[in-house]
Amino acid sequence: MTAATDTASQMIREMRAAAGLSQAELARRAGLTRSVVNAYEHGTRQPGADALARIAAAAGMQLSFAPRVAAVDPVRAGRLLEQVLGLAEALPHKPSRSLGFPGLHRPAAA
Repeated sequence: MTAATDTASQMIREMRAAAGLSQAELARRAGLTRSVVNAYEHGTRQPGADALARIAAAAGMQLSFAPRVAAVDPVRAGRLLEQVLGLAEALPHKPSRSLGFPGLHRPAAA
């Protein structure tokens, strides 16, 4: 078995268990035979994306794909923040008395 087969078979077993269905009932709802669902669950047969989507729908779930988001390494993020703040402090800075925004004026009373 490959990692992909292990993942697919585990996913199908977990979906079926979460839905509380037997292999026969899951197969009936997905329009497959029980022997095919059994082969998928045991990794002796590899399901295609369409079969996985049908099995998920039969279990009351939705199969979807999302981009992977890399985990943030807090130590590296802290070092980068320190570097950015250090660079910001090194920039020349001349305080300004005003921010350059127009003042707020109240409308004249009628």
